[in-house]
Amino acid sequence: MSALIIIFGVLTLLAGLVILVNPETLFGLFTRHIDEPWLHITAVVVRLVLGVLLIVQADVSRFPLAIEVIGWISIVAAVFFAVIGRDNFKRIIAWALSLQTTYGRVGGVLAAGFGAFLVYSFIS
Repeated sequence: MSALIIIFGVLTLLAGLVILVNPETLFGLFTRHIDEPWLHITAVVVRLVLGVLLIVQADVSRFPLAIEVIGWISIVAAVFFAVIGRDNFKRIIAWALSLQTTYGRVGGVLAAGFGAFLVYSFIS
């Protein structure tokens, strides 16, 4: 199961680097598909699965407490996104996308850093 976390970490790291180089690549994808239900469902499912994986695998990481806390935050975010409904989810995504010009590359750095942290935490 640690391999799934490492894969997620690598993908997050790569997504962060893509955002740094060309933010429109990923942000444009979200903008084009903001009205489609799969975006909302994916946001909930990925956070839920990642949260459970992080909590279950926290003991085998280099930073068990931090990984467990991140896992619980991920589950809370998944529940929040599930409860608020599609219309409010679309509003949150639209608001976040409106900040891309100003803060998009900062988000890319944070995403790349988070992905690298996950990979480092689970590589022995």
